Amino acid sequence: MSGVPLRVLSYNVHGLRDDRAALTGLVRDLAPDVVIVQEAPRRFRWRHKCAALADDFGMVVAEGGLPALGNLLLVSMRVRVHETWCLRYPLTPGRHLRGAAFARCSVKGARFTISGSHLATDPAERPAQAALWKEALGDIEGTLVAGCDLNEGPGGGAWRTVADGFQQGGSRVLTFPATLPRMELDALFVSPGVEVARYEVVDNDAARRASDHLPVLADILLPSE
Repeated sequence: MSGVPLRVLSYNVHGLRDDRAALTGLVRDLAPDVVIVQEAPRRFRWRHKCAALADDFGMVVAEGGLPALGNLLLVSMRVRVHETWCLRYPLTPGRHLRGAAFARCSVKGARFTISGSHLATDPAERPAQAALWKEALGDIEGTLVAGCDLNEGPGGGAWRTVADGFQQGGSRVLTFPATLPRMELDALFVSPGVEVARYEVVDNDAARRASDHLPVLADILLPSE
């Protein structure tokens, strides 16, 4: 195996409504370089709350929070952030406003872009959001790592839209509900050419107490320039 190692975690943290100590301990023990968070703080004092979550994990905020409608990108001090931006999906009246976060980064000379999103629970809304996110991902040059709570499994149209042309790596991982997982709603996707050395759901006592979703963990090797 050759390339620059990067450990990535994608995690729906359930609005931080569960066991915060279990969440903090779990993420610190896993020691990721990148955490792609869904349901991060997005309302009152969101900047402070996002920074506090990053500090709990021993990381820093790259992008997200309110501008990305609760999607948050956190990175370790290994990772250098070069550029960030957010995307908001059109609002369907009466529904939840959603979006995506993006960050161009590098680690040990290997450049990559990370993105995170959380698609609608409404099956009527989800396909259009998936298409908009996929279009934005398609505009990005170079290596890409994307994490998402898709709110549907691999058989769904929105999942297929996002996954098209990407690698997922490994076998199916059931992520929801955390206490007795029976659905695969969460995933990490990477560009072709990225070697996936490990891809798994983290299922232990701390994970079952930390959120209503289990996190997805991937160890990847980034192509070096």
